[in-house]
Amino acid sequence: MSLERQASLRTLLHQECGSCHGLLLKGGLGPALTADTLRGQSAEQVALTIMHGRPGTAMPAWKRFLQPAESLWLANFLLHESDAAP
Repeated sequence: MSLERQASLRTLLHQECGSCHGLLLKGGLGPALTADTLRGQSAEQVALTIMHGRPGTAMPAWKRFLQPAESLWLANFLLHESDAAP
């Protein structure tokens, strides 16, 4: 994945996801998305949540906007680098 697309995904994460999960992803309407809070989940599990959302909650499915590889990249980012500045 290009560095430009990675930057776009980081922006999407902090702007779109941050509207519910907090601008620093430390919680808001939705839970925190830090490596600590996601501990015990695989990147694949997190990517599936990104792609399909969580029915019955405010978490939407992003599969109309993201490719599976992009959701997996975001999941790995959240699990390993999400405390980095936006």
